[in-house]
Amino acid sequence: MMLRYTVWRLLIFIVALLVLFALQLRGWPLLLLSAVISLVVSFFLLRGPREQFATQLQRKVSERQARAEAYRRAEDDDTED
Repeated sequence: MMLRYTVWRLLIFIVALLVLFALQLRGWPLLLLSAVISLVVSFFLLRGPREQFATQLQRKVSERQARAEAYRRAEDDDTED
């Protein structure tokens, strides 16, 4: 999921870069403006994939926390015996 998001971000940056290059912008302003434009466009266009990734990441963190808690309880039960 994250790879697809990264590829889309890069494509948006490249498109912005090419459009600005066609408009005769060169050098650092070309790169900086392309980065800003791609950031803004990505923020709105890629909201869905970003939220899916965040949800997936939160689920994995919750699962790991639950496993860690279960492990701690099992250790506590072992030490009480």
